[in-house]
Amino acid sequence: MPKVKVVLFKEDDGNVPVIEFMNTVPQRQREKMIVRVERLRELGSDLRRPEADYLRDDIFELRVRFGHVNYRLLYFFHGNTIAVLAAGLTKEDRVPPRDIDEAIKRRARFMQNPARHSCDFLEGLTK
Repeated sequence: MPKVKVVLFKEDDGNVPVIEFMNTVPQRQREKMIVRVERLRELGSDLRRPEADYLRDDIFELRVRFGHVNYRLLYFFHGNTIAVLAAGLTKEDRVPPRDIDEAIKRRARFMQNPARHSCDFLEGLTK
């Protein structure tokens, strides 16, 4: 599978929730998340457990474990683009349902206007 484009969900006000989250975690964890996103970009839908998994309603999780903390990036496929919608951490093995529900709402907004709600992944990291 060819490399796919990875974008981050951008709010109407220009805020990028995934970047805000990644800026709060220690550098080593952040670097590990970036590497995992690069693997997702290279493998797309071929990326499987333990690195990625399907949750529900077309939402997938990118899984990054660091010690006893599970970092999750929630995303979906939109043609040849992967849109990362949300990020968070949990000490449990499951993503909280409210986080998935929020990702579903963001997915709907993204689908209405992808150009307005997209921030290039690498560009977003340099802001």
